[in-house]
Amino acid sequence: MRGQARQDTAPEMALRRLLHARGKRYRVGWPVPGLARRKLDIAFTRIRVGVNVHGCFWHGCPIHATWPAANATWWRQKIEANKARDKATRAHLEDVGWTLVEVWEHEVPEDALARVLAALETASRT
Repeated sequence: MRGQARQDTAPEMALRRLLHARGKRYRVGWPVPGLARRKLDIAFTRIRVGVNVHGCFWHGCPIHATWPAANATWWRQKIEANKARDKATRAHLEDVGWTLVEVWEHEVPEDALARVLAALETASRT
């Protein structure tokens, strides 16, 4: 599992390319304010919008999640812990005034782009 990419995954890169092509500039791997060892995949720091691109397996996608048969208890605990951490991160960011857009790896990049652009538009108005 060490060989699995933690950043610069194909879905993340596709979204970043679309954002860049639209003239949007962002930070990559930005630390979550106030939470050690947690990062945003994409951050628009001036308007406080963050984007996390979640892998379906690692974050327990409600549509595509799979549960390994080998060492099943450990994997279930691991994935449930990831989901709890995602929820806590989302709540923390909202508490400190950030908007978080969560994108699943199975999403069509253009659909994810539309959601991110909508969040940017909403945040820039406030």
